Amino acid sequence: MRRAWLILLGLGGLLVLGLGGLNPTFAKKDNSLPPDLKTKIGQMLMVGFQGGNIGADTAIVRAVRDWNLGGVLLLNYGGADGSSNIQSPQQLKSLIDSLQNLAVEPLFVAVDQEGGRISRLKPANGFPSLLSAADLGKKDDVELTARQAQICAAMLAAAGINLNFAPVVDLNLNPSNPVIGRLDRSYSPDPEKVVRHAGKIIEVHREYGVLCSLKHFPGHGSAGADSHLGFVDVTQIWQRQELVPFTRLIEARQADIIMTAHIFNARLDKNNPATLSRDTLTGLLRRQLNFQGVIISDDLMMGAIGKNYSYEDSLAKAINAGVDILLVSGGPKNLVPHTVETIQRMVVEGRIEVSRIEESSARIRALKQRLGEMRVEALRKVDAKAGREPDCYL
Repeated sequence: MRRAWLILLGLGGLLVLGLGGLNPTFAKKDNSLPPDLKTKIGQMLMVGFQGGNIGADTAIVRAVRDWNLGGVLLLNYGGADGSSNIQSPQQLKSLIDSLQNLAVEPLFVAVDQEGGRISRLKPANGFPSLLSAADLGKKDDVELTARQAQICAAMLAAAGINLNFAPVVDLNLNPSNPVIGRLDRSYSPDPEKVVRHAGKIIEVHREYGVLCSLKHFPGHGSAGADSHLGFVDVTQIWQRQELVPFTRLIEARQADIIMTAHIFNARLDKNNPATLSRDTLTGLLRRQLNFQGVIISDDLMMGAIGKNYSYEDSLAKAINAGVDILLVSGGPKNLVPHTVETIQRMVVEGRIEVSRIEESSARIRALKQRLGEMRVEALRKVDAKAGREPDCYL
């Protein structure tokens, strides 16, 4: 029974309403605001943090325990100073278990484990190496891709990671692209090949109870610059075929989460980059492509956003555009409470509609419930394969 409880608590099978309500001063400003607004906003945040273990009262502990944080992003800085989240398999599992045990609602625990250069779980830390997307695309052996995905998904599931920010479904239309082509992150310039391999990655991850996120919508493969560093305009070079992998995987019900790109494309929106564009996310992705899942922003600290918008404006624009989860890789120790309170204030001021928070909350809650069901089914299969009687999972 204890095993079953930990499964449900730590990996999304049991959803319990958050306890933190609005304080009386805030509630007096608008009696029409839902009393659980604070907890719903907390669920819309995913943040990075430093350290391989958590202290008794660190910022990440307070964010999870007191602010109903929705998810964490695991980072590997590669140093030996203890700042990395990922140091060894045993340490990583202990860290994730500790965070999940603090959570009122189970956390999304996310990592960028694409394979090749973009692998946060590295051989130097005791994890198996994985081929890059470019290598898999060149070999074009879907069974090899499946075996690589099994290695990856099993490794993530064993650690307690339940969301992989992969596969990249950007088309390799510009091999000199500093953040896609040059890093071997794309399977191919051929959308059909991308769909084949990405679909297999997703299928295998789901078997292990791990979600995937397609990235980067509406396509970053043709870009000639890096949105980590600053403004990237793809208006003249973006191609409509860059939507094909997203469209096909949505139609195949293989898209649970889609991550936005910070690219600017005046043909889609004359004023805003994709992450902040209602035309792109609500108009194109939701209404035209009929995506009903969770939209997550790429890191709002990246230069394309951080150098051109205030933090408050980027939050308002992203939420109003249709983003459900706001990803922030780092920031001050009070980042989560500051962000929650800022969004609350903008709701009171009318800059963000309550309905947008409610929509995102419903999508996040539904996906977490589905994640829990996936994880339970994955463990059932493991027990059956081992010839064990399954625990009482429900």
